[in-house]
Amino acid sequence: MSQMISADLVDLDLSAHTKEEAARSLAERMVALGRVTDLDGFLADVAAREAQMPTGLDGGIGIPHCRSEHVTEPTLAFGRSAQGIDFGAPDGPADLIFLIAAPAGADDAHLTILSSLARHLMDEDFTAALRAAEDPASTAALIRGDTPPVETPAPASETEVPGGDVVGRSPQGVERNEPEEAGVPERSAPEETPQRGTAPEATASPGTAAEGAAAPFRIVAVTSCPTGIAHTYMAAEALERAGSDDGVELAVETQGSAGFTRLDPAVIAAADGVIFAHDVPVRDKHRFAGKPTVDVGVKAAINRPAELIAEVRAKSVRGEVTSAAKGSPVDETGEPGEGYGTKLRKWLMSGVSYMVPFVAAGGLLIALGFAIGGYEINKAPSVIEHFAWTDTTSWAALMFQIGGLAFGFLVPVLAGYIAYGMADRPGLVPGFVGGAIAVTINAGFLGGLVAGLIAGAVVMAIQKLKVPAPLRGIMPVVAIPLISSIVVGFLMFLVVGEPIAKLQSALTDWLSSLSGANAIILGVILGLMMCFDLGGPLNKVAYAFAVGGLANPNEGSLKVMAAVMAAGMVPPLAMALATTVRGKLFTKAERENGKAAWVLGASFITEGAIPFAAADPLRVIPAAMAGGAVTGALSMTFECTLRAPHGGIFVVPLIGNSLLYLIAILAGTAVSTALVVLLKGLRKTPQPADATAATQPKVAVAA
Repeated sequence: MSQMISADLVDLDLSAHTKEEAARSLAERMVALGRVTDLDGFLADVAAREAQMPTGLDGGIGIPHCRSEHVTEPTLAFGRSAQGIDFGAPDGPADLIFLIAAPAGADDAHLTILSSLARHLMDEDFTAALRAAEDPASTAALIRGDTPPVETPAPASETEVPGGDVVGRSPQGVERNEPEEAGVPERSAPEETPQRGTAPEATASPGTAAEGAAAPFRIVAVTSCPTGIAHTYMAAEALERAGSDDGVELAVETQGSAGFTRLDPAVIAAADGVIFAHDVPVRDKHRFAGKPTVDVGVKAAINRPAELIAEVRAKSVRGEVTSAAKGSPVDETGEPGEGYGTKLRKWLMSGVSYMVPFVAAGGLLIALGFAIGGYEINKAPSVIEHFAWTDTTSWAALMFQIGGLAFGFLVPVLAGYIAYGMADRPGLVPGFVGGAIAVTINAGFLGGLVAGLIAGAVVMAIQKLKVPAPLRGIMPVVAIPLISSIVVGFLMFLVVGEPIAKLQSALTDWLSSLSGANAIILGVILGLMMCFDLGGPLNKVAYAFAVGGLANPNEGSLKVMAAVMAAGMVPPLAMALATTVRGKLFTKAERENGKAAWVLGASFITEGAIPFAAADPLRVIPAAMAGGAVTGALSMTFECTLRAPHGGIFVVPLIGNSLLYLIAILAGTAVSTALVVLLKGLRKTPQPADATAATQPKVAVAA
């Protein structure tokens, strides 16, 4: 591996006056060595990163950096300015400037080296040696780690390094691995030692000190910045040093460009507090819910780590905790130790969750178009060619055509975000391409599922290949999208596409032919699925099955959509009715939730029943499933149809046999209400009146 920094990339007499001039001067050295292919393009990426957040740090350090497709390999250039250059640090100009350039597809090994440099910048011996360096070659060797900086002798309280800089204030001296400063640079906080000593005393109760000897305060932290190269690791180093100084056990999860390794769940569970130092969303944030939490920008952890530790300790003493929060579908994929079945479910839920908004918007617009313009509106000319402002038919055609376009994204979005859940952003292009091919060959919803899984698997396989250093920069923007799209396209067009299209066609024909007992059985199954986990994975599978049929609507698919929505409305409506007719069987919190459940149920938001199921699952869930099965069966028996994928009672005008449809919903609601009242009435031990379990749902809900 070529060196990331050499003497040619060091300027000990940087004459620039602005940060833009400094970046250009150092970048020109990278261009001269072939490390950067387009100077202006690279500088534009540096400026874009700088616009997100200033890269100046306390202590006279500037670290402009970016990931760019114009970089051929990870490179570092260093400049030392006599007059100082303003990089936005609170304590003034920077005299040590590091320009870090990483390819858009930099590998883990290179980024680990860059992260190591970022951590060294928190070492006063290291920065003092850089200020005292006399020639580019020795400076480059120092930055590479070939030669260690001169350490401060242990007995001295103040020791001068060459060049006259004072680097020690502690009687014990400063060591690189256990520095005296806890991350707050010398020039901005000259009296660090008293500050470190007061944090625990100011926040601990009398009993805490005695307990601390046996069980030190434990903190877990997450650091991340937009590029994940410098600030991410500097913040981690600052927090670790401050924690060591304060006698705190502190574990940091760095969510950087090289990816991240999740903290052991046992470590998180044992933690007394959490620190989030980030400028981009924290992945898997829900893992840290229920603990005292300090949430700040990444630079706060670099500049004042001891204060953050003191703050989280104070919150712990006061008992302040964060509420439970659910992560996004993509964030939840691929937890360590999970089986492939669990991962597959999460990948599929990722696609379904991102698909639902397109379904809702497109489907409702199509339904409104039919409601206003009649079922012949699908034959209306394009609104570009003909649109009359005072003609309701024109407005109906407009809504129908907008909805049709939105609905057309259903399968590509499903496939794209399944691949995204598997392989992150590199999976988007082949996923969308595979989904579009599925639409082209009439493979429909099933084709989208398969295309997404294939795309994600192909990208994951490509990412495991060993790639020569000169090609790494083009991998994420050219190679991975190109190769994966070709492979996915080949498989979808010539291998698996035709069999899937035939299967989809057979499924469509089966739905069209549904009648009698077969239709009733399907209605029962869909009703049970909708009410089993109340918005969870099984519920979403049933909903996705119904929505997939709307892509190629026929009489059978419209019946399925009607049965699914009707059954999904039953659980919250039943809980609302039960709390009204037999309120004494429910806690005060449940009775309050019951009032909201009326609206949620009427709007087809099945999750409205979750607080009740979480508090008493063995009685609520079976009762809800029974009512859902009755409603699904009756809806299919009455041959009710629905062209809208959502809306509840607000889309009744779009429902075929709407009166019978409402009767089916009322019947299922009555069954569920009667069962839940009966089961709760049979309890031998009444539930405490002050129980609040209903306000703490634990049933997973897929967004």
